[in-house]
Amino acid sequence: MSVKPDTPFVPLNIAVLTVSDTRSLETDSSGQMFVDRLSAAGHGLIARVLLKDDLYRIRAQVATWIADDDVQVVLITGGTGFTGRDSTPEAVACLLDKQVDGFGELFRQISVADIGTSTIQSRALAGLANGTLVCCLPGSTNAVRTGWDGILAQQLDSRFRPCNFVAHLKKAEPCGTRG
Repeated sequence: MSVKPDTPFVPLNIAVLTVSDTRSLETDSSGQMFVDRLSAAGHGLIARVLLKDDLYRIRAQVATWIADDDVQVVLITGGTGFTGRDSTPEAVACLLDKQVDGFGELFRQISVADIGTSTIQSRALAGLANGTLVCCLPGSTNAVRTGWDGILAQQLDSRFRPCNFVAHLKKAEPCGTRG
């Protein structure tokens, strides 16, 4: 695996959704870590929303972003566990055209070094819908760090070889060009 230096970097328009019953935008360290990481990588933040763990509100927000021609990636943190209120996987799975089965598997594999067998309680998932990559990760800041550093940084980089998701995403106007 490598970065092909003669391939141009393609900045992506990324929306971030935090699912939490207890956080506010000011206390949302997980969503902020996504924002910091994607910005540092050269991508653009097109939207950031925090919602309570409500299946239909989550589904509606993600569906809106999937339908938006300028949103290429949706990153979700929170709501992937087993408590009664955790509903992110159920909200998102029915919207996906194709699931990226290896995403959840790889996330759990690389998480085991940090959290041991507790990783089996993560229902991390990803998929493609209408040319939009949707990724769901647990709500902890450590999970976001693990997911970004271990998977997303490479898979959202057009220069990464042998393959990445950029070629599968819809073409969009770069952030900041909407009227």
